[in-house]
Amino acid sequence: MRYSQIDNKLFIQNRKRFTEQLKPKSLAFFNSNDEMPRNGDQNFSFRQNSDFFYLSGIDQEKSVLIIFPDCPVEKFREVLLLRETSETIAIWEGHKYTKNEATSTSGIKTVMWLDSLDAVIAEVMVHAENVYLNTTEQLKFIPEVISRDNRFTSDLKNKYPAHNYQRSAPILTDLRLIKSDIEISLMNEAINITEKAFRRVLKFVKPTVKEYEIQAEIEHEFILNRANGHAYHPIIASGNNANCLHYNENNDECKSGDLILLDFGAEYANYCADLSRTIPVNGKYSPRQKKVYNAVLKVQKAAIKLMVSGNTIDKLNVEVAKIMEKEMIKLGLFTKEDTNKQNAEKPFWAKYYPHGTSHFMGLDVHDVGSKQVEFKPGMVLSCEPGIYIPDENLGIRIENDILITENGPVDLMADIPVEVEEIEGIMEGEFENLRI
Repeated sequence: MRYSQIDNKLFIQNRKRFTEQLKPKSLAFFNSNDEMPRNGDQNFSFRQNSDFFYLSGIDQEKSVLIIFPDCPVEKFREVLLLRETSETIAIWEGHKYTKNEATSTSGIKTVMWLDSLDAVIAEVMVHAENVYLNTTEQLKFIPEVISRDNRFTSDLKNKYPAHNYQRSAPILTDLRLIKSDIEISLMNEAINITEKAFRRVLKFVKPTVKEYEIQAEIEHEFILNRANGHAYHPIIASGNNANCLHYNENNDECKSGDLILLDFGAEYANYCADLSRTIPVNGKYSPRQKKVYNAVLKVQKAAIKLMVSGNTIDKLNVEVAKIMEKEMIKLGLFTKEDTNKQNAEKPFWAKYYPHGTSHFMGLDVHDVGSKQVEFKPGMVLSCEPGIYIPDENLGIRIENDILITENGPVDLMADIPVEVEEIEGIMEGEFENLRI
């Protein structure tokens, strides 16, 4: 793997925490992600299933994990099944895990080749009463593609209909919400790489540069620093493109006088960073741009203070909306009198701030966890207020990643430039003579 090997203590502990939540005589199955076809005989780059990686650390396709803590046959209490490699596979596809490497990575002693799967299933199912199956349970994610886990589930239920089937997702959601020290360290590495990329961009951007050229600079820094790549498709949105929240064409020319909304993050060892900054193409914010930018920054600073144990994303959104409304009134987007007549279901602030303030982060950039779950130490969330004014060619978002601790919120991106003067100062030294 491109990233340094992770201490397998992480995966050993994750499995232990998971098994502690299982009912007696329970068996759990987890599958790696599919290789997704691109076109012709090509696949998209492989990205491991987050739950599978969380429990095993194995970053390879065609893999199965079996967890059965009460199995009377000791060697089947934890089993990892992998695709058997060969000289031909090594020539065409490269190195695959050996059994010893898989044990070193995962901490699992019983490693077998995948062609033994049916026999292993037949043996362990005899001893199990409950079978935990893995499913994707993201509220906003309803995939059209049938996953490897789903195909496995259908096949298993057809062959063994009399078992009690359970869901692993609720257990894993609770576990993944709280990050261990190793996980926070991996996320910090993703953040450090993201910071390097942003500082590179600040020194690179100038009028007439293309959005995709900025993306190329980011990717250069990511790869140079051993990131897997992007944690999500980057948003490089200049001018009015910033008012499309998920703009990702990244094709346009950046014009002097406009701002560029940058929303990107590195993925390191499958853990994510998520950064948003909005910078001036020519290195200098106009008075109006600066005023709107500082309003967003003021809201973000206030929002971060609210990210404490016991709060929730839903409650945070309510409080941030109140702060945002006051700032928008100061910006002249509407008046206090207007708010007294507004429709409570369609408040005026929502026209200029149509998204939420926060989401959970971890192995997925929009990680598991509901908006109603209370914040606890060890959780990592984004904080990303924004103001979008299409009529003024303005779209501004500022986003940092926040760790919840017993002593209050910790901004994991506190060292990344965010103040107007700091951003202008870094940009000014590179192309002051190019300003128009």
